[in-house]
Amino acid sequence: MPPSSAFPGSTVPGPDSKQPRRIALANQKGGVGKTTTAINLATALASKKRVLVIDLDPQGNASTGLGLPRAERGAGTYALLLGERPLAELMQKTPVPNLFLLAADNDLAGAEVELVGMDDREHRLKRALDAGAEVLAGFDFILVDCPPSLGLLTLNALVAVQSVMIPLQTEFFALEGVSQITRTIERVKRALNPGLGLDGIVLTMFDRRNNLSELVANDVRAFFRDKVYDTVIPRNIRVSEAPSHGLPVLLYDMKSTGAQAYIQLAAELLRRERAANRFAGARA
Repeated sequence: MPPSSAFPGSTVPGPDSKQPRRIALANQKGGVGKTTTAINLATALASKKRVLVIDLDPQGNASTGLGLPRAERGAGTYALLLGERPLAELMQKTPVPNLFLLAADNDLAGAEVELVGMDDREHRLKRALDAGAEVLAGFDFILVDCPPSLGLLTLNALVAVQSVMIPLQTEFFALEGVSQITRTIERVKRALNPGLGLDGIVLTMFDRRNNLSELVANDVRAFFRDKVYDTVIPRNIRVSEAPSHGLPVLLYDMKSTGAQAYIQLAAELLRRERAANRFAGARA
């Protein structure tokens, strides 16, 4: 079920409208449920909010999982980063109401090399999103799915967003990975994006039958405390099956434990957003 035509720029709100919250989903370790979380969290949020997913991973799994096969993508994040096309011409609808996609086009794999020689190479995504402020004014969230590496594509995401969500598989080696990505966030905050923060850590692929999952979860919560989401994403066969059908698990099997977990995660994210806004308002 492929997305329909490009996002219509003629119906966007004016430039004074509020801008969306930008969140990168990042972890340099692959196979931790990062793209799965991006797809399904965005789908759950779209039941109440307007959401844009930016697929910044050359593998393009988020695009496939939202119903856009590689052969049907056309121009996407590569064209945006290189300044070939504006954001409004590249966004596409998905089968999910209120959920839009900026797909990973087939040339994105070469972007890391091409960006090296460009001026202000770390700010390409931020500049493109800032230039598209008018079309983004009607959105509530932008979720950026990063590649499983800490190269220039991920760096562009970290410079462009306000916070980072780290999906973390509950296994021993994942603990080493989370320390690396948190150090990277701190370095980017000091050097390139002073407003960058850690949105939170989402424990994924959790197996309650496995003592190691419990031990890892306890260790992460002991160290990061309230930065770890209460919601835990379980291992679930329906979550694994859904991408092969080009669907988020919430459309593939709404009643599955995986789908219900992502609904709870979206609700928790919205609660945290409201609490943060209230705290900011009280301090103002």
